[in-house]
Order: sequence, then structure tokens, then C-alpha cells
Amino acid sequence: MTSLLSRNLSVVIRPVQHRDLDGIERLIQESFAAQTPKGSGDAMRQMQSMRRWYGLLKFLSWFPNPLQYGLCAYVAEQGRTLLGTIQVSPFNRTHSTWRVERVVLERATDKQGIGSQLLRHCFESILEARTWILEVNVNDKDALALYRRNGFQRLAQMTYWEIEPELLQELAQAEPDLPNLLPVSNADAQLLYQLDTASMPPIVRQVFDRNADDFKTSLSGALTEAVKQWLTKTEVVSGYVFEPQRKAAIGYFQVRLDRKGQQPHVGTLTVNPAYTWLYPELLSQLARIAQDFPPQSLQLTSADYHPEREEYLERIGATRTEHTLMMSRSVWHKQRESKFVSLEGIQLPEMLQGLQPAHKPIPGGMSWTPPKQKRQPAPERVQPNPPQDNVSFSCNNSMEACQPETTDSSQQE
Repeated sequence: MTSLLSRNLSVVIRPVQHRDLDGIERLIQESFAAQTPKGSGDAMRQMQSMRRWYGLLKFLSWFPNPLQYGLCAYVAEQGRTLLGTIQVSPFNRTHSTWRVERVVLERATDKQGIGSQLLRHCFESILEARTWILEVNVNDKDALALYRRNGFQRLAQMTYWEIEPELLQELAQAEPDLPNLLPVSNADAQLLYQLDTASMPPIVRQVFDRNADDFKTSLSGALTEAVKQWLTKTEVVSGYVFEPQRKAAIGYFQVRLDRKGQQPHVGTLTVNPAYTWLYPELLSQLARIAQDFPPQSLQLTSADYHPEREEYLERIGATRTEHTLMMSRSVWHKQRESKFVSLEGIQLPEMLQGLQPAHKPIPGGMSWTPPKQKRQPAPERVQPNPPQDNVSFSCNNSMEACQPETTDSSQQE
């Protein structure tokens, strides 16, 4: 009876609520059990953070702020059964590109059908998004089939590396040759944007759709980041290498360090393709910074359009931990047409029908003076005749004067 009832109930897509957190945590544990520990650990940490700060994130989602989309998640529900969930977030400052953080589905359900409903609900409800991106493990065949079914295509292949603490200590012994290493501020946003543009192929640059504002930090964003670092016991260090001759940034790094020593340090590297010799120098700088914190491994990422970085990390003995595919999809929302507002729908010939000439105009000279009217000769004053005579007027044509004709009454008789 229960199975028949569940079949007749439709699937409802709605925003996540507090009562869904237990079911979402169960789905995450079941879905990530067969995957890498990295993916499972990241998902569980984000789930715990959502559970802890659900009330605050729900309040912050009502007005613009850096954490407005921290709780942008939806669930698929049939009756009282949780079938799946999806979490999304904006990728750039203009919100033209959005990122699918994760799609988690119940094992016993139709994953392709429910997953497609969750994805399409996001595509249709978030109208400001023009492009969607995501990362999926290359070994997750079900997820790859789901995303390809919904229009996602391969953009780049990502490789995650891990450098052990012993190797970091060895790299820290080398003195980095970085004479123009500067701290990052909002005044350097344009330089970092140019570096980011030069470090990726045009198709990736078009999908990311970043501008200089994406490399700036607002006051509220700085306060939010400071509170986040204090709560998570982490510290973020960043810097860039300036080239005085070209007046451009040629290298950039950022590392998030765990002060408790429980999680690996996470680093980000951006290098101009013409200055690949910076990889050993920047990595030595990261290793020296990490020596002031509890010994942990360092995680880095490389894309298939960074072959020099992958070769260097493989040469020094870094370990590959995961391979993912970055995929993208474009969304074009149809605008409702309006016949009365759109200028394209206005037909000028129909509107100006009364102003069009009725006949074909005859070419000729144009004069601004009115034409002279021909003067008609004044009619002669007729003298009264005797009553017995009849007078009649005959006019041959308009150019001749009318002459009176007199006949005798006797002739008429």
C-alpha cells in the first residue's frame, strides 16, 4: 500500500529546511563512501558547518552580503521521503557563472530522473546565471552520465596533488629567488586580473567570465573572512611577483594554513606561461611559510593546460590524489516578447499610411511663389434694351468675350 501511494505522489523540488539536514547527512555518507577520502571529508565538513550555522546562514540569505548564497540548496521530496539534494553557489562577482557544488541522490531512486529535475530547477529559477560549471570525479560514471545528459561538456581535466610534510621541509631549505614579491591589496586587482587572463585558454576564460572586481575584497568580505578564519582556526597568506620592466604580475600564490594541524594546507598557484621558472621559487616560498605551522601536507591543483606545473610536481615527488573533469553548460533564457513595447514589432509603413502619396508624383520644377492667375476680362455693361427686344449671350470659348446678340421680336416670330 505504501509503495502504491508513493508512486502516485509527485516529486516536489523546494529549498532546503532544517528538518532535511539529517537526511542530507545520511545521503552524503552513503554517496561518498566509495569515493576518495578527500571528497568524503570535504562534504562532511561542509555539512557540519551548515548544521552549526543554519540559522545564521538562513538569516543572511535575505539581504545582499558575502554569505548570501551560503545556503543556496534544494531538495527533491516525494511525500515525506528525501530523494536527493543539490547545492549551488555563484562563481564570479557578476553572478553570470554559477557552480554546482554537489548533487547527492538516494541509491534506490531513479538517479537520472531526480538528478535532472534538480539541475533543471536551478537552471530555470536562477535567471542571472548564463553559464554553469562543476567538477566531477572521472571514476564516477553515474554522475558523468547525469551531467552529460543535461548538456554539460568537458572544459578541462583537473589533477589534485599532495606534498608530504617531509618533502615540504626539504623544499623549505632552498632560498627562493623572488626579489619583487609583494603583498596583495585591492590596488593590485587589475594586475591579478591580467595574470589570471593570461594563465588560461580563451574558452576557460570565457566560461569563468571574471573581471578586476573579482580580485578585490570589500570591507564586509574582509570581516567575514576574518571571522571565518577565527572560527576554523586557519590563516590565509597570499602574495604576487611583480615584473618592473613589463609592469605586470607574473606569479601569484595563496595558501590556507591550518593552525590546529588537523587538516592539510591548501595552496593556489597562478603563473604566467612565459615564466614557468617561477614554480620552484613559489613552491619553496609556500614550504617556508608552512614551517611556522604544525606539520601537515600541502594540497595543490593543476589543470591539463598547465603541463609545466604537472611536470614539476611529478619531478619533485608529489602524489596524485584525485582526477576530476571540469564541465560547463550555457543557459539562455527566452525573453517574453511584447508587441506594444518592442520597437522591432512596430511597422512604420502601417503607422504612416495616411502620409503616403495616393498617386505617383510627377517630377517637375518647384516654385515657392504661387502661380499667377489669368485675368478674366470684365464683362461689358449691357445697356437696357427696349422691352420688346430679347437679348441673349453666346460664348464660344473661355478666352473670348461674350457678345450680346440682339434679335427683333418680329424676326423671332
